[in-house]
Amino acid sequence: MDRRESLKALIIGGVSATVLLDACKQPVKETHKDAAKTPDQPDRMAEENLADKKVMDQPKFFTANEMATITLLGDIIIPKDAVSGSASDAKVPDFIEFIVKDMPEHQTPMRGGLRWLDLQCLKRFDKAFKDCSHTQQMEMVDEIAWPKKAKPEMHQGVSFFNLMRNLTATGFYTSEIGVKDVGYMGNTPNQWNGVPDDVLKQYNMAYTEKELKECVSFDKKA
Repeated sequence: MDRRESLKALIIGGVSATVLLDACKQPVKETHKDAAKTPDQPDRMAEENLADKKVMDQPKFFTANEMATITLLGDIIIPKDAVSGSASDAKVPDFIEFIVKDMPEHQTPMRGGLRWLDLQCLKRFDKAFKDCSHTQQMEMVDEIAWPKKAKPEMHQGVSFFNLMRNLTATGFYTSEIGVKDVGYMGNTPNQWNGVPDDVLKQYNMAYTEKELKECVSFDKKA
């Protein structure tokens, strides 16, 4: 099972981290700068739209360098494949920017983790994470992506990557791209062909002519 399938299993199975539940309390329809200018969503309460607008009106939290690193990490966690786009294609970096402003308790762990990652890369490669080669980036990620295999001195990096992975999975699988990737169809019309004849006979029941005409639509091909 690849990374995308593993994350998908977590989402569908409902065993992802608490941040998944908290982050989804306030669905993000738009996270772009101009989102506050769009009409209120008819399926949401006015208070929800106002709360989202207040968050989006706040100054940007992450710097350009931090956002570049978040984008790289997100696409490492959920890369583009033959099925759907990557984390950045699903606007996950924008989602994370929104979440840390809406849920400030994630600000220090995220910023601290990004700085920790850059310091580790500077020590090893004399470059910040975003400026490293893909091979160097993966070398660093491999040391913090597997908690049970990580060295004790990588503890801070492991905690940061766990948070980054949870936020990425949440952002991706609550986006339009992610919903399609899961295969969720939503409420779709179907055709009910009535109670099977053998079940009706078992309970000595039958449809009336009125029910057959008005309520039941039989499709022999179904």
